[in-house]
Amino acid sequence: MATGSRMIVSLAATVAVAAVVVAVASTVIAGRSEPPPLPLAQPPRQTLMWSPGACVSRDGARFALTPCVRGEAEVLALAADPPGRGQCPDDTDEVVRVGQGRTACVRAFLEPHPGRAGAGGGVLRAGDCVALDGRERPCASSNWYGRAVAIAGEADACPAATLDALALRDGVVCLGRGGDVLAKGMCVARPGKGVVMRSAIAGVPCSSPRAWARVTSFETSARGCPQGSDRYLRARGAFRPVTCLHLVSK
Repeated sequence: MATGSRMIVSLAATVAVAAVVVAVASTVIAGRSEPPPLPLAQPPRQTLMWSPGACVSRDGARFALTPCVRGEAEVLALAADPPGRGQCPDDTDEVVRVGQGRTACVRAFLEPHPGRAGAGGGVLRAGDCVALDGRERPCASSNWYGRAVAIAGEADACPAATLDALALRDGVVCLGRGGDVLAKGMCVARPGKGVVMRSAIAGVPCSSPRAWARVTSFETSARGCPQGSDRYLRARGAFRPVTCLHLVSK
């Protein structure tokens, strides 16, 4: 091979080696110029507190705070334990004890809503049914005494349709027709002697052989009984304590 040819081959090899070195160096430099990826930011942990707007889940009779994506109900308000009149919104489904003398007024996201009037849960209101102890009962059940027509601060504030009233912790529930509450025109069985509770005067069908007298009115005193009344019963603790009667059997 001629000398010129060897020089051309040698020069070509040198250029090739230099190109490889430059490529490797460029790769190293490029690798060093890229910063390492930053770690993904973690979302802040949500602090769950009993407060309006918080969400809860239910396990039987137990409620627990939970993120709202898994919630079954919402806290509408916080109230005393037990809640005072007007402290929980009318559409409250449940009143949950949360400790430290507080309760949470809770409403479910989905049906059924036990706080609906007559359903037996939530806040006592007009249309609800109550037992003799003033506690709400579902109207579909049979263990209630009367149906509320209003909730009032005192019996004198009950509406005209009130037939009886039961004392609550901070007021009274005014009762109208329904349940075991007596009404004008109904018949009653003969009660025991002496002063009785209104709830002890049992209503019976007027066609029943047990029918003893028909109710003519309810009054605050016997002097108010209408004409045709020949007996009356004084009931302890009733809204209008005198039950005026007309005998239908001896």
